[in-house]
Amino acid sequence: MAWRIGIDSGGTFTDVCLFDDATGEVAVWKVPSTPDDPSRAIARGTQEGTERVGAKPSEVAYFGHGTTVGTNALIQHRGVKTGLITTEGFRDLIEIGRQKRPDLYDLQVDKAPPLVTRDLRFGVSERLRHDGSVEIPLDEEGVRVAARALKAAGVKAVAIGFLYGFVNPAHEQAAKRIVAEEFPEAFICASHEVAPEFREYERISTAVVNAYLGPVMQSYIRRLADRLTELGVTTTPHLTQSNGGVIGFDMAARLPVRTVLSGPSTGVVAAQAIGQMTGIENLITFDMGGTSSDVALLRGGEAKFASDAIVHGYPIKAPMLDIHTVGAGGGSLAAIDSGGLLKVGPRSAGADPGPVCYDRGATEPAVTDANVVLQTLNPTHLLGGRMPIRQDLSKQAISRLADQLGLDVMATAQGIISVVTANMAKAIRVVSVQRGHDPRDYALVAFGGAGPLHAARLARELEMKRIVVPRNPGIGCALGLLLTDLRANFATTRLATLGDALVGAMTEAFAGLVAQGEHWFAEEKVAPNDRKLRRTADLRYQGQNYELSIDVPEGQISSATIAALADGFAEAHKRLYGFVAEGEAVQLVTYRVEAIGFVPKAQFRPQADAGPESDQAIIGSREVWFPEAGGFVACKIYDRDKLKSGNVIAGPAIIEQMDSTTVLLPGMIATVEPYLNLILETP
Repeated sequence: MAWRIGIDSGGTFTDVCLFDDATGEVAVWKVPSTPDDPSRAIARGTQEGTERVGAKPSEVAYFGHGTTVGTNALIQHRGVKTGLITTEGFRDLIEIGRQKRPDLYDLQVDKAPPLVTRDLRFGVSERLRHDGSVEIPLDEEGVRVAARALKAAGVKAVAIGFLYGFVNPAHEQAAKRIVAEEFPEAFICASHEVAPEFREYERISTAVVNAYLGPVMQSYIRRLADRLTELGVTTTPHLTQSNGGVIGFDMAARLPVRTVLSGPSTGVVAAQAIGQMTGIENLITFDMGGTSSDVALLRGGEAKFASDAIVHGYPIKAPMLDIHTVGAGGGSLAAIDSGGLLKVGPRSAGADPGPVCYDRGATEPAVTDANVVLQTLNPTHLLGGRMPIRQDLSKQAISRLADQLGLDVMATAQGIISVVTANMAKAIRVVSVQRGHDPRDYALVAFGGAGPLHAARLARELEMKRIVVPRNPGIGCALGLLLTDLRANFATTRLATLGDALVGAMTEAFAGLVAQGEHWFAEEKVAPNDRKLRRTADLRYQGQNYELSIDVPEGQISSATIAALADGFAEAHKRLYGFVAEGEAVQLVTYRVEAIGFVPKAQFRPQADAGPESDQAIIGSREVWFPEAGGFVACKIYDRDKLKSGNVIAGPAIIEQMDSTTVLLPGMIATVEPYLNLILETP
């Protein structure tokens, strides 16, 4: 028996998904997260999960893990003391930034503080031209002086980033060698290793974030590796990247900046697999956990990638799935703002103390408390009975809020749900309407512990007619870890006008990136038959400041390749911006290659149709508040584990399982498809 384990470490719970390669059995488990040291919850989840299925840790054939360690360290500014060595005259670049306001009309907005204070930023004499030729040689003694000063200041990490280092890395390589000689105990990274692309501010910011998080991630990975070894796990563990793929612990320790969206990225991978199972290719993912909601759009079964993003105020140039996050989760706190209006999030109750109903001393009501009062959530327990809760405490907390608003308790609880639904709808419009997609043309895939609980109202808000709820929605990201591949991304910026004259330069650029990909395949011991390389190029109109990523057709680069890129760019530009600038020159900015190493994945098997009758899954009933009905409505409660392929349920109804709860509004119909996913539809 060979078990595959995926573990997603969230802000409230740590989710465990186990899959038996031999039988196709899927088991899920949840344990409370341990924010002070997430490796403790992961070790506990591994131990309890394997015990639950009667396996031993030594029988684990694959271990995948998604983490928020890097993200949380960046959000909470708990990285290490970091220094920066850069081109003379440019040490203030990471603080000056792009001179644009993050919120145009907010006169009180605060910029994110620089991760390297000014006294720890050193400029050294050197200069490369735009073509990589040397204008001013590197002052190696200046680098030594800077390294010694940083060591004396007690920094733990050093970032190195020079102008045009992405064209010619010689100066950055020499500086890194010198710093390593003077300060060998420091974590050192150079910008060409982390983000070999143009735009010096974003590139150097990425190197700084990588250095800032490096020792934190290294320490965490060591602790986790030791705990897994103590448990008896012998397989090589993998960590999720922001691009949805996994990498080994060693690379994650060197490039922690690539893990800042580690957790939510695998949820998109899981949704992609579920889309293939159900035959629904156009999807919007909705992953609602305890602290936040993550949304992404899949068109034709493919997720959209981004080459850069601003993560909590810091620009990062790293390949990542295009995921939009909003502070709206089950633990999001409800309060009255300065204008006397109800506000929900982004503050969260987290895992400890959690919502008021957890009875751990919290007094501010959370979204979970509102659902407990409305009884869309079980009012006595969660996690299939493992976690008792107190509805009376939730009612008391919401009653205090209701008194301030001049409303009754039920209207206030429903108001909390309405506000958080509006917040989530706004997030979905960012990835759909604002990018030229109509959400009504897509199905909503709801997962995360709270996703299916809120999906029906969210879909109604967006006029979406179909919802897909996975078999185990509460562990969607953990499941995705069992469905993803090894991935690495390589890029180089070479600005040139798109045209037939570019064929030779394009051939050369892609050949260099492919060579890097092949080297990575060898390092990861990926068999030749399990390798795939995917080429893309970033294009823009001359004079534009941002690019669109376009797929490069397979095969030898030729005039036909150039024509296909031009057509693809025109189509993408029209979809996003609504027009094509006929006759304007198109520039090719950055060449990219994605290397994919295929690994064995969990294979799910369809079940035989058992007919529409679903009464065998009814386990009781309870009164649930529906504003559409103006009060409480008696609802049948279904046990998800007892539902079979082909079963049909008419709303209003509640479907409970250990890891989540699904709400069917009046008039909705739920059908269990062959892979046991629920399809919710509004006639």
